[in-house]
This record gives sequence, structure tokens and C-alpha cells, in this order.
Amino acid sequence: MILPGHTLGMLGGGQLGRMFTVAARTLGYRVMVLDPDSGSPAGRMADDHVHAAYGDGWALDQLAQRCAAITTEFENIPADTLRHLADRVPVRPGAAALEHTQNRAREKHMIRRAGLDTAPFEVVASADQVEAAFQTVGDPAILKRAALGYDGKGQVSVDSAEACRRAFERLGRVPCVLERKLDLAVEISVVLSRGSDGVCLCYPVAENIHRGGILHMSIVPARVPDATVREACDAAIALAVALDYVGLMAVEFFITTEGQLLVNEVAPRPHNSGHFTLDACITSQFEQQVRALCGLPFGDTHLLSPVVMVNLLGDLWTDGEPDWGMLLSHPRAKLHLYGKEEARPGRKMGHFCVLDTHQDQAIADAERLFDALPAVRADD
Repeated sequence: MILPGHTLGMLGGGQLGRMFTVAARTLGYRVMVLDPDSGSPAGRMADDHVHAAYGDGWALDQLAQRCAAITTEFENIPADTLRHLADRVPVRPGAAALEHTQNRAREKHMIRRAGLDTAPFEVVASADQVEAAFQTVGDPAILKRAALGYDGKGQVSVDSAEACRRAFERLGRVPCVLERKLDLAVEISVVLSRGSDGVCLCYPVAENIHRGGILHMSIVPARVPDATVREACDAAIALAVALDYVGLMAVEFFITTEGQLLVNEVAPRPHNSGHFTLDACITSQFEQQVRALCGLPFGDTHLLSPVVMVNLLGDLWTDGEPDWGMLLSHPRAKLHLYGKEEARPGRKMGHFCVLDTHQDQAIADAERLFDALPAVRADD
């Protein structure tokens, strides 16, 4: 076990790294962040912030020399960086797990090898593969970049082979995955931790509502049958085992109108839909990430109260800083802002949670508080 007093390394300086840093420092660890942005949210909270690219040799040497273990906050850290560090210090999760999840095509094939279902898909690596892929997948469909897409970016809905060809050009003729659009009843996610000893622990399942391809609201516990909850948790654990994963990860699922559970994506890190754990669980997903990294026993994931998490995007800052007065006056609402210097449309600037013993009341209060935010500004 790596006990408090040691320094932990974080590759990435966004809000997930920031919340990890807060959890680690609360437990008594020091944190060193590597991120090229001098104003990164995590870097501003850490004990040390190395401003350098993720492949910078000197920066990686600093982490390897000073950190007892290293983790990541997003999946697109170069695998070679992780391998270089892993020769000298524990890195969790490892390069092999991230390589599978950095590319949608590799990820979907891995999911199917694990015996789990996905939406029908075909890989499109060149323009001459478009028509055959579309004929196989069918209409309607969505073309997604195999790498680097997130929060609805790098995706185009298509309804014909010609539209698919245009989308492939629009996405830069890079390798893509063409996926069938299905009739969905609900989307859910499972956040889980897996230790180096193979022990897995799942958090309560979240029900997720998206707007414009970006997560808007998570409702916990998810309003799905208990059998579906068990099936989703079993599937998430199976994927963690298949990846030989060590750390904190999330799995997103589709549930079709016919009741079929399909794996959508794997996130090898804490997840937006797991932010509810900061306020509504005995152990947050970020403390659990620290525990997994350091080889500590996992904390209890018990849900203390039904909860609704709502994202706050940069669109709310159009006329200046929102007036948080009404939200902060609610006795069961918890506001989390990420310390980002610039608000942009679609950029995640923070979130809030509403807790209530009655789930319907938590949902109603969360919707009311969110709807009130654009109407009142701090400079009014």
C-alpha cells in the first residue's frame, strides 16, 4: 500500500484531475499534475504543476522520480507515455487498457470478445468502404470518428450512403465507426473500481439524459428494473476483467425499447455521470480512484440518498457569471464549479447535485433550479 505522505502523479489537468487532487490532498497525499496548460483546473489545485507536453522526456522524468504512483484523468494520453513511466513507477490504469478505449473500433471489438452486445456497427477506414458499411448497418445510422471524439463531437447522423460519404469527408477521411441508431428507452452508466487483486466494486447505476450529445442530467438510482441493474453491473465487471483494469472506470449502456442492454462506451477514468458520488455516497469516485491507485481497501459505495446531478455548461455564462443565489439557497443543493478561466458553449464549467429522500422531488427541484439559472445574472 502507498500511504498518505507520498506524492501521486496525475496526467491531465481538467476537472476530473482537479477533483482527484482534492480527494488525494484531503487524504494527506501530495499531488503532481502534468498538463501543458498553465491555467489548468487540476494544476491550480495541485502541490506541483509541470507545464509540459505529455511526451516531454524531462517532465516524465520528474514524475517518475517524485511520484509513488501515477494515474490519468482522460483516455487520450499517449500509450507510449504510460509505458515509459510504467518502467519506473506503478501506472494505473495501464497502457494496454487505454489503447483499447482510445479507439472506438478496437473498443467495440473488445466488448464483443468479452461476450457482450453493442449496437450493430462497421469500421470505415476509407471512402470505398462507405457504401458497403452503410448497407450492412442500415438506416438510420451515425458515423463517429474512431479516435478523439467526445461529448457529441466527431459524430454525424446519416440516413443514406451518400450522406455517409459526405460525413466521412467532413470528418477528415479518418478511420470511423458507422453505428446503427436504435430506438432507446433509456441510457444508463455504471462506475466501478477494480484493484490489483481483482476485487471489483460498483456504484449505484445512474440514469443519464443527454442534450446535444452532452450529458445534461444523471438520476440515481436509475429508474430501471433490478434485473437490469444486476446485468449492467455484471457486464461492467466483465469488461474490467477483460481489460485487466486497475483503477476507476465507467461503462455507458443503451437500453432499447425492446429491453436489450447494449454496451455503448468504456471510459477508463472517473465519469461525468459519477459526480453524484461526491455528495450522495459514502466514498466518492475520486477517493476511490486514489484508493485504487494506492492499493488501499475500497471505500463503501452505499448511496446515502436519491440524487440528481446536472451539468453546467459554458452556455450559461453568455451574459456573465450566473447568479448562484437561488441554487445556493436550496438546503439540499450542492454546487461544484471547476475553476476554468474561460467559458465556452458546450464546455463543462461545473455541476450541481440535489438530494432528497423522494426521488421525484429531487428531479423536480433540479429542473427548477437549472431552468432559473439563465434568467438571472450576477451583473443584472
